[in-house]
Amino acid sequence: MSGPVLTAPLVSTQWLADYLGSEKLLVLDATVLPYVQPNGRGGYLSGHEEYLISGHIPGAGFADLIDEFSDPSARLPFTHPTAEAFAAAAGAIGVDNDTTVIVYDAAVGQWASRLWWLFRTFGYDRVAVLDGGYTKWVAEGRETDLGHHEPVAATFGAVERPELWVTKADVEAIVAGKASGALVCGVPPKEFSGEAGSRARLGHIPGSISAPAVRLVDRDTNALLPEDALRAAFGPALNSERVVTYCAGGIAAASDALALTLLGHRNVAIYDGSLSEWAADESLPLVTTV
Repeated sequence: MSGPVLTAPLVSTQWLADYLGSEKLLVLDATVLPYVQPNGRGGYLSGHEEYLISGHIPGAGFADLIDEFSDPSARLPFTHPTAEAFAAAAGAIGVDNDTTVIVYDAAVGQWASRLWWLFRTFGYDRVAVLDGGYTKWVAEGRETDLGHHEPVAATFGAVERPELWVTKADVEAIVAGKASGALVCGVPPKEFSGEAGSRARLGHIPGSISAPAVRLVDRDTNALLPEDALRAAFGPALNSERVVTYCAGGIAAASDALALTLLGHRNVAIYDGSLSEWAADESLPLVTTV
């Protein structure tokens, strides 16, 4: 038996309310919380405690993007895991290859989009992001629950799609004009311009289009903007044969990748190292518009 059929990588709160409790449907909270470290730099905490105490969608499990669905041994945070590690993490929270997975977060959807993208890159498309996430669900007065939801372990088989990731060398080739592709940056506007940021070198990769993840959603509901507004946000990138999205660490880039996929683009990849890797290499160019 398989879970409910998905027709797009995005579902509405009403769709989820209609199907909640169905066989082979698994809802996952993928929230990660930002915080300020003692040295003044930003950091991230698992949203698991928030999930337990502040509530979650009934029956929802929790997906840990910091340790379980990333490679904690990697040099850069949120580096995607190996296929074996991802399969183990997915199985541990109850996903098998017949499960329909709905992912949400309590932010603007970037964390949910990241988990959706990870499933996609490991060969699994029965996954969708909840439009508006927990913010919209709660604002509509829908039922919530507290405490832990114990997963039933399953076996998940991962099949890698390496073409959905690009490396620093791939981006260098685009910047140098040796490879085709549009670059889309998902960081906030002031980080894109170089006015703000915690990296040693600020700004964006030359030739990039700014499409901040925070500006892809309605400010009140966190639901994605209408199609015409999304098309305007990406502009000429939609006409490119290939689009590479990036941000600070490959998270907001997933929101851009989700929106581009919804708009019908079929050749999108994420630069996983993003600016965390690019800006650390002083031989590589960055553009500021301050």
